[in-house]
Order: sequence, then C-alpha cells, then structure tokens
Amino acid sequence: MTISSPPQGPQGPEGRGGASAPPRPATPSPDVPVRAEGLQLIGEMQGSGYRTPPALVRRGDGQMIQLTPLLYLVLDAVDGRRTHEEIAEQVSQRFGRLVSAENIETLVDGKLRPLGVLLKGDGSEPELKKSNPLLGLRHRVTVTDPVKTQRLTDPFARLFNPVLVTVVTAAFLYITWWLLLHKGLASATHEAFHKPGLLLLIFVVTVLSAGFHEFGHAAAARRGGSTPGAMGAGLYLFWPAFYTDVTDSYRLGRVGRLRTDLGGLYFNAIVAVGIVGAWLLSGYDALLLVVATQILQILRQLTPIIRFDGYHVLADLTGVPDLYHRIKPTLLGLLPWRWHDPEVSILKPWARAVVTIWVLLVVPMLAFSLVTMVLTLPRMIATAWVSLLEQKAALTSAFGEGDVVMVMARLLAIVCLVLPIAGIAYILTRLVRQGVTSVLARTEGKPVRRGIAGLLAIALVAGLGWAWWPRGDTYRPIAAYERGTLGQALPLARSAPATEGLREGSEGTIQSAWPAGSPMPTKDDPGLALIMVPHPTAGGTTETAPTPVVDPSTSPSSSPSALPSESPSDSPGAVLTEDPSASPTDAPSDGSTAPAPPPSGDPGSWVFPFDQPLPPEEGDTQALAVNTTDGTVAYDVAFALVWADGDTVTNTNEAVAAASCTGCAAVAVSFQVVLVMNDADVIVPQNLATSATYNCVACLTYALASQLVITLDGPLSDAGMAALQAVWEDLAVFAQNITSVPLSELQGILEDYQQQITQIIQDDEAATPLDPGADPSASPSPTESPSGSVTPTESPSATPSESVTPSATPTETVPTSPSSSPTPTESPSATPTESPSATPTESPSAAPASATPSATP
Repeated sequence: MTISSPPQGPQGPEGRGGASAPPRPATPSPDVPVRAEGLQLIGEMQGSGYRTPPALVRRGDGQMIQLTPLLYLVLDAVDGRRTHEEIAEQVSQRFGRLVSAENIETLVDGKLRPLGVLLKGDGSEPELKKSNPLLGLRHRVTVTDPVKTQRLTDPFARLFNPVLVTVVTAAFLYITWWLLLHKGLASATHEAFHKPGLLLLIFVVTVLSAGFHEFGHAAAARRGGSTPGAMGAGLYLFWPAFYTDVTDSYRLGRVGRLRTDLGGLYFNAIVAVGIVGAWLLSGYDALLLVVATQILQILRQLTPIIRFDGYHVLADLTGVPDLYHRIKPTLLGLLPWRWHDPEVSILKPWARAVVTIWVLLVVPMLAFSLVTMVLTLPRMIATAWVSLLEQKAALTSAFGEGDVVMVMARLLAIVCLVLPIAGIAYILTRLVRQGVTSVLARTEGKPVRRGIAGLLAIALVAGLGWAWWPRGDTYRPIAAYERGTLGQALPLARSAPATEGLREGSEGTIQSAWPAGSPMPTKDDPGLALIMVPHPTAGGTTETAPTPVVDPSTSPSSSPSALPSESPSDSPGAVLTEDPSASPTDAPSDGSTAPAPPPSGDPGSWVFPFDQPLPPEEGDTQALAVNTTDGTVAYDVAFALVWADGDTVTNTNEAVAAASCTGCAAVAVSFQVVLVMNDADVIVPQNLATSATYNCVACLTYALASQLVITLDGPLSDAGMAALQAVWEDLAVFAQNITSVPLSELQGILEDYQQQITQIIQDDEAATPLDPGADPSASPSPTESPSGSVTPTESPSATPSESVTPSATPTETVPTSPSSSPTPTESPSATPTESPSATPTESPSAAPASATPSATP
C-alpha cells in the first residue's frame, strides 16, 4: 500500500514547487522569521478538484500542508533575512491589498508557527504534529530510507515503458481469463494441500510479491519525477502490510499521481505473468495459486473504502487529497440550510458530486462493519479459541514427529488466528480512547453537554454489556452449517421462531427409559440408546417447524435403530408410535420392521403429481422426507438391521425426498442390513431411492438408499455377535455426528460399514455356506441407490420444475463362505443422480426435522 500525508489546512494560490528553506541567519531574531528545516514549497496542486487549486507545502517530516493565499504569500516571502516590515511590503505588492507589519506578525505567530513551518521565536525547531487517522498504518518499521529506496527502485522505473506496460497488461488479462474460465484452480488446490511444502512456498512467494508491489509504487514515482520516501512494514487494521511513502508525488500532475497509485498493481501483474512462466517450466499446478493470490490482491487493493490503492486512485481522479477529511463537511452539506457554506462549496460541482456519493456509500458501510464487528466478537473469540486448541494439538504432534514443515504450517495458522482478534481489540480500544478524548475536549466548560455525553456513554456501555454477556449461544463457536447471514450476525434482526423447538446451536434435554433392575450406563461403561423421534404431524403430537436451511454439503443426524442381540428369535424391535412416550414393543416373529408412521405433512396436502409412497410393510425400511415450506429443510433418516428367517425374503429399503417450495431442501437416508437365516426359496430384496422437485425454486432434494443382504447358515458366534454389535454402536456414533458429514461422503461411509459387516460374517466360523459347492469367491451383495435433484438459485424465476429419479435394484444374494474374501459389488444405481447443471447454493446441515428409526433384530 502507498503511504502519503495528504495536505492539511486551507487552500493556497499558484506557486512554483520545490522551493526549499533559504539559509538561516547567524543570530535568530523575533522580527525575522525563518522557515523550518526541510520545508519545501510545492506550489499549486495540478488537477485539483477545488474551485481554487490549493498550494502545497511539505514539512521536513513529510507532512503536506495547504495554505490560504495570504499565508502562502507570507511564507514564500520569508527568507530568513527579511523583517516583518519588509515581508509586509512584498506581500502587499503581490496580494494587491495593503498588509501591515502588525498583520504579518499576527499571521506568523498565530498561524504559521503552530503549523510547524517556521522556527520558534527563540530559533529552535518547532514541535511537529502529524495527522493520526484512525484507519492509518500503525507500528511502522522502516526498512529503507529515501536514499536507499531511490537506489533500489531506479532500475525498475524502466518497466514503465508504455510498450512493455501494454504487453504485460494484455498478457495478465489473458492469463486471468484462462485460469479462471478454462484451466481452473482445482488441481492446483489439491496439489498444494497434499504437499505442505508447496503450500508454504506459495505463502512465501505471496508475501514477497506484496513487497514487490511496493517497489512498483516507488518505481512509478521515480518514473514521474518525484522522490519516493521510506519503505517498510506495519499493521493496517489487524493485518501486516508493506508501505512506501510517496507523499512527494503530490508535486506531479494527475497522470503522474495515477501512475504512482497503479504502479503496485502493475507489478502484481508482472508477478502473475512470471509465475505462469515458472509453471510452464516446472509443471507444478500449485504455483497457479500464486496467480490467484495476485488477482485477489489487485481486487482488494482497488477497493476505495479504506486506504488501499483504490482509495488513492479515487482521491487523485477527483483532485481531493484526503477524502476522509471531507466526510463531515459533506454530511453537513446535505442539510438545505448548509448548501451554500464556504466549506461545502469549496469543491467543483463534479468533484463534490463524486465525493458525496463516496461518503454516502462509505459511512454506512463503515458503521455497519463496526456494529457487526462488535456483535460478532464473542463468537469470533470462541471460534478462535477452539481453533487454537486444535492447532496446538496438531503442533504438538508435528513437533513430536519432527515434521518441520508441518510445525511451520501450524505456527502460521496460530498467528493467523491471533492477529484478527488482537487487531479488533486494538481498533476498539483506540476508538474508545479517541472518542473519550474528543468528547472531553469538546464539552470542557459545558456541564449540560458533558452530562448528555455521559448518559450516552452509559447507554453505550449497557448495550455492549447486553451484546457480550455470556448467555445462551453468545460465546458459541461458529459451526460449519451456519451461513453467517445478517439475521445470524445481528441478534435484533432475528425473527422469532414460528413454533417452539430446537434450532441450530440450541440445546435440549433427552429423557431415556431403562428396564427395571438393569444396570444404568456410565461414562466408562456406556450403553446404546434407541431414540424415537415422532414425525412433525404424527397424531397426538405437536407439529414442529422444519429446521431452517443451512449447508447442503452436510447431512442430518440420526441414531441407528437397533443393535443385534444374541439370537434372532428374542430380538426386540423398536416401533415408532404416535405417542412420543410410547415404549418399544416386540418385533414380528420374522424379525421384520414394523410399519413407520406417515410422512411429514398432512396426507391431504400432498401436492406432487404422483402418488404418495405407501407406508413400509413388515420387514421394510423407509425414509420419507417431504418439504412444502419455504426457507426450510426437512430430513428423514432410517437405519435398520433385519433378521429374515422366512421362506420368502422381499425386504424393501426405500429413501424418498420430495420438495415443493422456495429456498428449501429435503434429505432422506435409509440404511438396511438384511441377514437371511435359512435356505429361503425366494430372495428378491429391493433398494429404491427417489428424489423429486415440483414447483420448486432454489431447492435441493437428496435421497440415499443403501442395502446389504447376506445369507447365513445359522446364528453368528458370540464373538461375531460382539463384533457386529461393536460396528452397530460405531454406526450410532456416526449417526450422532452425521451433521458434520457432507452429503457427497455419505455413500462412501455407508459402503465402509457394509464392508465391515461383511468381513465380520466372512470371518465367523459359525457362518458356513448353505451349499458346499458354493463359489468361494462369492460375496454378499450390497446395493446403494442415491438420488439427488437440485434446483439452483441461478434460476430465480418461479418456473415450475419437476424432477423424479427413482432407482430400484433387486439385490442378488449369495451364500457366504468362511474362506472367501468378500468384495461387495455395487449395482449401477449406486451413482447419485443429480440435475446436470445444478449447483446448490443453500446448505442444509442442521439436525433433522424428523427421523424415523425402525429396527428388527
């Protein structure tokens, strides 16, 4: 970023720039004023947006000052030898009006000396006070002085040859188009995150390119004829930043100043072109991420809100050196009775219009940013603390393994976590300190105003106490499912929920019932609990509003419906009843699953142009998620383990997700394991997945059905049952944490559980094949039928859309063999079916609005 000291003070007349302080007299005299050390008279600012272009004066500390015509003439006449009378005579001739020696003495002592442009009356140097803006660079560390800066950047000034600038700019624009619209960054990101060394290299090159950016500003200043000042680093807001002092560029014309402002961006383009050349030579796609960082840096620097390059470009285009100093006069100038104030009409009409638009955009954005920063600070602190603990654990592990690259990466992550919080705290502290100091100074000797200010301060403290008080989810870490919308960031903007119930981030209480006389589970000896959640509109229950739409990359939470018992004959089954307080009942004798309740929503409100799915029959599993409410998401999840001992095995596993709403989602996941206990005559299981949208805008539906059917010769051994129970308990844990699992990973995870169950049965000596001549390479047959249908927000018009993708795959069942190596084969239906051009932008990840657990051991 460029650093310049915008001119302070009133306007001035025309003048020749570059005049430095004349020789000082041998003996200082109160009647002979002398210019301060290093003072330069720049003269009239070229391309100014003021009606009367100001004359600029540069102090020895680099601060620019603009003076009134009379003050500038007086300062120009001061040469260290003229007395007040002689200065008055010369100024009168040039000003066209009589100016007395007493006038000169008043202007020198009352105006010029306080500005630090003249020596004190005793001949000592003045105490210089530089502007200290709130949004300025802090904690500067100077790396090079002006002489070294000039020596280092002089060779780079040749890069601003017009032909070379045209070629590089054209190459950069083509590279940007090629990278973002043709090549893409997927392979580069994948390679970088799988090779930490390359990731650190990208970080180092990006930091160095930021320093090279400053060389561009300095070289551009030298190309225009000005002298760049010191170069170094500091903290801007709460991020490290390099800087170059180009205050001397105010002596240049508008074109020269704009070249200085854009010189850093031009050097970013040079870096991008060079990196593409290195990519062509090395073949490392990860290097292209550096090009992406240069593009992002250019876009960020062009933002005209805070003091980035875009701010200076706007200031130099309008000819108004410091736009922030124009905020108060511009806002006051909006009042009808202030339209003709001199401070308001000082700008040219077009410049005043541009500055007014800038003020009306920037002030609300800065105020909103400040309020949002204050209200979200508690959750940011909580999130940073949790992340710091994770990074600390990873750092300890990497340090123990001696992985230097990973240690550096974790340290860098810790720094990135600490800096924003520390920076926000610093900004708020400095803002409060400046506000208190300003109020005390303005209300001195005015008890009424000071009392009002005190009341406002008390109200402000009370508001902060309310916003930061540790209650509810004030200090809850930010979760992946949250979108970070205005309603989530600002508590006052949140609308009250339509009905009572749990929301994202809230906590509830679960009550469990245990058989009389059975030992209670403990932390060291936990037990698997079956949680039965009624559908929102099940008879005798209170309807619960669907969970608000969040992240579509994650899935709902549900617990597996049962765990295997020691034998199929005495396995209890869980039946979901209309009364949420109902207790489990015994399963049918064949071990099938009891029918589930009707789907969410009233049966009479079925709006889809196809028949409503029938309730599941005994031994079947069904997950049915139906959503007809705008801006919500409905879930249904069913896990079941079925022991089939009849002559006919026709178990059906079905997942149906349907939506007819706007900005909504429906997700259904059904997982079924069927263990056939004897030589059944007919084995025709079905695995079905259907997702449908109708009259749906900006919505998502996802259905996943996963079924595993295995034929056994008899019950598993005790060891096999224990292993199977362990896997099912693991399934319970997975289901409880399923909200953090992207939908794209659910199918693979369920496949892993299928393989674990298959391996347990293959390794169990009690599971012998029914047919001694069975093929030893035979394997159980899992089937999965995921189905997705997405209506993206890229089509905002309310065009009715319908998409139904059913998938039914009969499952081939093969006897197991103790010596075989099971390799579960997937049916062609195992590939999710999604709308080709759909890209969901809404992200459901909250806990399901309804879950239908059903189980028959």
